Amino acid sequence: MPKSKRDRPVTLSKTRKKGRGHKEAIVNAIRDAAETYSWAYVFSFENMRNLKFKEFRERLKSSSRFFLGSNKVMQVALGRSAADEIRPNIYKVSKLLHGNTGLCFTNMPKEDVERLFNEYEEYDFARTGSTATEKVELKEGPLEQFTHEMEPFLRKQGMPVRLNKGVVELLSDFVVCEEGKPLSPESARILRLLGTQMATFRLHLICRWSPEEFELYIQRPEDSDVESA
Repeated sequence: MPKSKRDRPVTLSKTRKKGRGHKEAIVNAIRDAAETYSWAYVFSFENMRNLKFKEFRERLKSSSRFFLGSNKVMQVALGRSAADEIRPNIYKVSKLLHGNTGLCFTNMPKEDVERLFNEYEEYDFARTGSTATEKVELKEGPLEQFTHEMEPFLRKQGMPVRLNKGVVELLSDFVVCEEGKPLSPESARILRLLGTQMATFRLHLICRWSPEEFELYIQRPEDSDVESA
């Protein structure tokens, strides 16, 4: 007898798309932060690592609040022009929210914010498609850093290897990656096995705002209509 559709298990792992209510909550939270905190900063990021960013955010939790997500939603929250901005000159912040950017509202002194952002660096393994920062080449001969169980896996990554008396042996010189070129999935896996980290998660300040002051840290071509005041 075929099972009833009612008896079929329903997975709860799939999440629904965040709707209008979620966006409105973000808009309200940003507007509240703009009223509550003394300063707003726009920052950009490269090689984002969610766990590392969460740790950075936790360090500043007592004095700051961060927003990452849809640039369009953040722009709407702040106001896209002088006509609909929620605070004086904060539309200039809105204009700088494009690409890999986020918002930081804080009560910390300017010097502390600049120091924390400028000094922040976290190294990690590069992902597929990332640009190699150096050439990595393995020379012909025994690869004693790999156990014999790994030989089949290494062959699947395109490495010319064999087992020689239980030791993984490279049959010829092998270039894992070339400097300046994108990493293939195989290259990224081999670099991880080698313990070679090529990705650096960094944060860069773009601007600083308060109702009385606005400062640009980075002038980009697309930001030519935004000036410090």
